[in-house]
Amino acid sequence: MNSRRVSKPIQIGKVTVGGDAPIVVQSMTNTDTRDASSTIRQIKELEEADCELVRVAVPDMAAVQAIKEIKQGISIPLIADIHFDYRLALEALKSGADALRLNPGNIGAAERVKTVVRAAKERNTPIRIGVNAGSLPKKSDPKLSTARNMVEAALEQVRLLESLDFDLIKVSLKAFDVPTTIAAYRDIAGKIPYPLHIGITEAGPPRTGVIRSAVGISTLLYLGIGDTIRVSLTAHPREEVFAGYEILKSLNLRQHGPVLVSCPSCGRSDVDIVGLAEAVEKELLKIKKPIKVAVMGCEVNGPGEAKDADVGIACGKGRAILFKKGKKIGVVEEKDFLTALMVEVERL
Repeated sequence: MNSRRVSKPIQIGKVTVGGDAPIVVQSMTNTDTRDASSTIRQIKELEEADCELVRVAVPDMAAVQAIKEIKQGISIPLIADIHFDYRLALEALKSGADALRLNPGNIGAAERVKTVVRAAKERNTPIRIGVNAGSLPKKSDPKLSTARNMVEAALEQVRLLESLDFDLIKVSLKAFDVPTTIAAYRDIAGKIPYPLHIGITEAGPPRTGVIRSAVGISTLLYLGIGDTIRVSLTAHPREEVFAGYEILKSLNLRQHGPVLVSCPSCGRSDVDIVGLAEAVEKELLKIKKPIKVAVMGCEVNGPGEAKDADVGIACGKGRAILFKKGKKIGVVEEKDFLTALMVEVERL
């Protein structure tokens, strides 16, 4: 894995983004922001999943006014997502948004952006320049690749903000196409010092969206690129948070909750290893400690294959071996597989 790109840290509420801070997991509500109670309820669910930053859509002034109430009911920093109308950004700042996301493809004339930047500077509020492949500025060069046009759009906005002596900047360059996204981030990574928020936009429902997001996000993280991540899914946003942490855990970039090691099951297995693994996975959702748990289906994929697991079970016909760090600690009957394993997990 490449060493992580060095970026200028910025502060979004109580969360540090960039520098040597941990890579931040964030999400976005899918409630109507104008319905403050529903939005607060969903953000509280995200907080329980350990989401660290949350973004809310701000389509009109009613949504802006709801930000004040929402802020009072949540514990994590709130980012206002602004498109088209720069006046919404100005009012979001007054309502207490911890950061703004602006899309250079639709926010309008430079003077409008400057007005927002001046107001953000007065409040020490960061701005994310959020470029999407599907909404590039009209003046984009048709001779250039989509990735290159994304980079040029972002750089133009960065230069505009810098001209106003504003450097509380975060940048994202998202596309649905994974190679395009990777190319854009690799291009801009060496051109600016600011933190990068990475993700694959509109990735789809969980079954396919998690895969598409994991391929793109993991590739960039492996290259050392990325300071915050969002897994964009057509699902409840807590699924985005879960997937985000799993990506970071798979690259040993963050520790967050249990890791489940389980064999894929085959004709050697004498038990329902799939059902057992699913039951264990469900139980592990209740646990926050970063432990490694193994569910193995036979003597081939037994304690030896999962010797680095904190605790595990290797199942045979009618009974199974319990083990810790590869060493046998007991034998249990089939009816007690789940219970016995979870007792050992709880003891940790």
